[in-house]
Amino acid sequence: MDENNTNPVQETEVVQEEIVHSRPHYEDQILKLIRSINSPKLLREKLDDYHANDIADAFESLTPFEREKLYKMLDTERLTEIIEYMDEEDQARFLNEMNIRKIIAILNEMETDKAADLLKEFDKEKREIILELLEPEVRKQIAVIFSYDEDEIGSKMTTNYIEVPKGVTVRQAMKDLIAQAPENDNITTIYVHDENGMYYGAVNLKDLIISRADTALEEIIATSYPYVYANEPIDKVVEELKDYNEDSIPVLNNDNLLLGVITSQDLLEVMDEEMGEDYAKLAGLVAEEDLEETLFQSLKKRLPWLLVLLVLGLLVSTVVSLFEGVVAKLTIVMAFQSLILGMAGNAGTQSLAVAIRVLMDDSLTRKQKLYLVWKEVRVGFVNGLLIGLLAFAFLGLYIHLVKPYGWSESYAISLCIGIALWLSMIISSLTGTAIPLFFKRIGVDPAVASGPLITTVNDMVGVITYYGLAWIFLIQILHIS
Repeated sequence: MDENNTNPVQETEVVQEEIVHSRPHYEDQILKLIRSINSPKLLREKLDDYHANDIADAFESLTPFEREKLYKMLDTERLTEIIEYMDEEDQARFLNEMNIRKIIAILNEMETDKAADLLKEFDKEKREIILELLEPEVRKQIAVIFSYDEDEIGSKMTTNYIEVPKGVTVRQAMKDLIAQAPENDNITTIYVHDENGMYYGAVNLKDLIISRADTALEEIIATSYPYVYANEPIDKVVEELKDYNEDSIPVLNNDNLLLGVITSQDLLEVMDEEMGEDYAKLAGLVAEEDLEETLFQSLKKRLPWLLVLLVLGLLVSTVVSLFEGVVAKLTIVMAFQSLILGMAGNAGTQSLAVAIRVLMDDSLTRKQKLYLVWKEVRVGFVNGLLIGLLAFAFLGLYIHLVKPYGWSESYAISLCIGIALWLSMIISSLTGTAIPLFFKRIGVDPAVASGPLITTVNDMVGVITYYGLAWIFLIQILHIS
């Protein structure tokens, strides 16, 4: 029988073409529409099919003439929606291409917090002119936002919210909501004030819709709804609010009057800014940088800490110079100095990162802080022990094979290196945790000062530990040279 026919069931390999779904290039489509359609009505109808964010992305690829065409053809509401999806620098750049009347119309239409941020991008003279020409109510709201420092949550709030009195029925509250909705589109949460105008609580839109019309509004008000005060520090507020899953949070003044709200989008932006600032501080920058900054701006942000680190580095060099006698008698120790300093720095940086993250929680007790220090010391102890043992085993072999030292001398040197690694990693883990705790205690931002200081402290710890052990153990006791 033919072997090919022994198996009645033949295996078949089915090769399926992989289907890859890709997002359409809306930007190209938008550019084509703008460049080919000259009818304002038709262009508006076509662009209504696209999201404002995609149209905003296309602005950069348009010529000034094409943008001018768009400014004239789109109504203020749609143009404002598009502008709001840009960052402040691009907003200011494109608004500067428009006449003053168009600028005023757009700023009057924008949410007040975004309008306030945008105004900061204009020079002082133009900003004052624009403020004078804004609608009185808009000007008043922006003035309130400007009255708060940039590190206070009041500078990030918007006045786009719905507010109703508490002593009404659900039917009346719905009427108030409908009346205010055309001007304020944040309607999923309705805020309530009492008879004195003070903040009282909040009502979820769903609860309002499903309640009977003659129900007293007070029956469905959440009086324990979270709120913040406008003059509270942003970093503190972010930590308190990040666990709430609410679309907006009310912002009050010191008299408990509702000034505005922080939306979930605002909160995300604030958190992103805070993370960027902390990252910059840990990297030794005065503030965040971006690709658009000039050479002078970058130097201004980087140079201050570099000068501080230069002074601290000279201090470390001074400590190293105290051990010139050790290097003169046992030059091989110089080869492993960078290993000790590098591993000590790595251990300290890891502990610093953990400490900074934990210290974002202001509710930590003294016991919890002490536990953090103890935990990091234990981690440094075990990590240092493992790294030290590996260094002892492999560096002894390396020194014997590469350098003119016998087995006992080679492993004596590697033992010194291993112990120095172990001790320096323990101490670095301790300083990486204790120093930011200390700065937090005295009211200094630990992210600003901890990084450069810990680098210097760890370098000095590593140098003193390593050369001190080499002097005592290798030179004084074993007389290796």
